[in-house]
Amino acid sequence: MRTEVVTIRTGSRPTVRDLTAEAERFLAGAGDGLLHVFVPHATAGLAIIETGSGSDDDLLSALNDLLPADDRWRHRHGSPGHGRDHVLPAFVAPYATLPVLGGRLALGTWQSICLVDPNGDNATRQVRFSFLAG
Repeated sequence: MRTEVVTIRTGSRPTVRDLTAEAERFLAGAGDGLLHVFVPHATAGLAIIETGSGSDDDLLSALNDLLPADDRWRHRHGSPGHGRDHVLPAFVAPYATLPVLGGRLALGTWQSICLVDPNGDNATRQVRFSFLAG
């Protein structure tokens, strides 16, 4: 298995960040197999969604409706409402495994691998790409 960790700057507000280009760079020269993407953080996740058409903003809005950043959360360190960020990985998993064919991601036409980070307290995230040849 080949693996690499990349650092992604997410900034100080909730964001959906497309990681597809980084994943494709990691897979350059790979054959067939599986790409596993993992975010080793308690307040971030990964989603396979369409980007650029408003779906990324829609996802953040839906998460905010489902998990409001208010004072209802028992987990209270960090920014107000930060407890909801710790619940996020139960809804948006911190990992994804995708097929790779001939060194290329086998994504659908409009699919992208996206880091979902609602936590403005962390400006950078680590993402681990691992390739298992098949």
